[in-house]
Amino acid sequence: MTTTERRVAVPVVAYLIAGSGLVVLSCLLGWWIFSRGEEPFAVDTAWNALVAEWWTPFLTGFSHLMDFVGGGWFSVLVVPIGGAIALIVLRRPWAAAYFLAAEAVSAAGVQVLKHTFGRVRPEDILVLSDYGSYPSGHVANAATIAVAAVVIFPRLWVGIVGAVWVLLMAFSRTYLHAHWLSDTLGGAMIGAGTALLVAGVFALPMAREGADAAAKRP
Repeated sequence: MTTTERRVAVPVVAYLIAGSGLVVLSCLLGWWIFSRGEEPFAVDTAWNALVAEWWTPFLTGFSHLMDFVGGGWFSVLVVPIGGAIALIVLRRPWAAAYFLAAEAVSAAGVQVLKHTFGRVRPEDILVLSDYGSYPSGHVANAATIAVAAVVIFPRLWVGIVGAVWVLLMAFSRTYLHAHWLSDTLGGAMIGAGTALLVAGVFALPMAREGADAAAKRP
């Protein structure tokens, strides 16, 4: 076993365990929601009523911007392809492949859960959206990006920025009444979980790639 393989072994196990746990938790939360029928949790209705009282033109405009950035063709095409191109420019092709794979697996996982549980969205939704309220695809995508960024660039500030991004996306989804609060939690778990699971697959080639890049620096 090479030095790089030994250094990556522990993170790979951690990625797989943490990722599996988050995916399982997202499924269990979805099943709990499904078993309750159409009755939302008390925290869901309370939060939904609270954000309705916070209406301002600024928050509405911001939330609509987040709706565009975090969903539709922009998140499906521009974000993954743009991120992959940026990583290739940085001479990180394996990291680019990881980012694309994480985005694809996360999106697939979200659709599986949406069609499995078929949760009804809040009645006062302010935007057009697809089938199934649970989990939030926007938040899942944000969490996938945040976790992938930390995996590729393991810096504290990257993690902080990523966490803020996920929280802002979750707030915007509930502010627009596109999701219940619990939908955003499920989205964060499935997005982060799938990103970690895929990281476990790509960890070794990405580590070799990073070591080679470091060796070539003057």
